[in-house]
Amino acid sequence: MTPCTSPGSWTPPPAAWLDVVRDRTAKAVIAWLGERAPEWLERIGVVALDAHRGYANAVGVHLGHATLVVDHFHIIQLANRVIDDVRRRVQQHTTGHRGRAGDPLYGVRKLLLKACEDLDTRGWHKLARGLERGDPDGEAAAAWQLKELTRDLYRASTVAGAREALEVFYAWAHSGNVPEMRRFAGTVQRWEDEMLAYFTTGGASNGPTEAVNLSIKQIKRVGRGFRNFDNYRLRLLLHCGGCNWQHQPAARLRARGPRLVA
Repeated sequence: MTPCTSPGSWTPPPAAWLDVVRDRTAKAVIAWLGERAPEWLERIGVVALDAHRGYANAVGVHLGHATLVVDHFHIIQLANRVIDDVRRRVQQHTTGHRGRAGDPLYGVRKLLLKACEDLDTRGWHKLARGLERGDPDGEAAAAWQLKELTRDLYRASTVAGAREALEVFYAWAHSGNVPEMRRFAGTVQRWEDEMLAYFTTGGASNGPTEAVNLSIKQIKRVGRGFRNFDNYRLRLLLHCGGCNWQHQPAARLRARGPRLVA
């Protein structure tokens, strides 16, 4: 959680870790928020989180006034997962085995996940050849197009533009008989309000949390793991909690004159 500057306006402050709890459950979130003062809770205007309904429900218990925003990076990550799932299913059906070197779809697996604007001429040709040879029914190509439509959604500048992009997204997801695409469309529909909140909060995301998570992984590597949770928690709060140490100015030593040499 990061503080909101004002309702409807979110400016990412320097990431700081609030606390560490033992469990990654909704019950733990509810308990931790329940221990906070009402005045502290009232100051939280925006909560950005992953697409996890348990966490969203837990936050709503004590922060019903806050705006929930599902992180756009994780939505696009789900779209990429659809591509991988479709690709694996198609190549298993067409080749009879898991992807390996020399298989058409396996050879373009990274290009399928790459942003279309980052593909050069060579990349486009390789992607087209791979889909032509390994995607007889066009299912992988359809999943790739759905991923790009998901990215188009977040290029919108207004909520109205995002809603129009969603209509195109839903129409494409249900245009074919690709179960992975329909499943993803259902997920997006369930999180639609939280996704559109991205455009009313100035692009709120849990990017600062991910940045702190990277620091946590580094601390765990340096410490070779931690067996004691209390020590682990204190170490994380020390490094990631935004401590502002007050240093006393060093006392100035009295200058000494050079020793006389007889």
